[in-house]
Amino acid sequence: MGAHQASCPLTGPHAGVVVAAHPEQGWSLLCDGTIVFDDSGELLPDGRAVAPHRVAVAVAA
Repeated sequence: MGAHQASCPLTGPHAGVVVAAHPEQGWSLLCDGTIVFDDSGELLPDGRAVAPHRVAVAVAA
């Protein structure tokens, strides 16, 4: 995968457009080659992984 296509108006990290969605499997492919998972984790085109961005939720007692 290369950089964004010339017709893509977006720039910067996390600015890709979904080009293939597989919600039944929990992931989508962006135009810049990034794979985004439903749990908010990512696999970048260079092979680096980004851990899910989970938010702690407090439970009232």
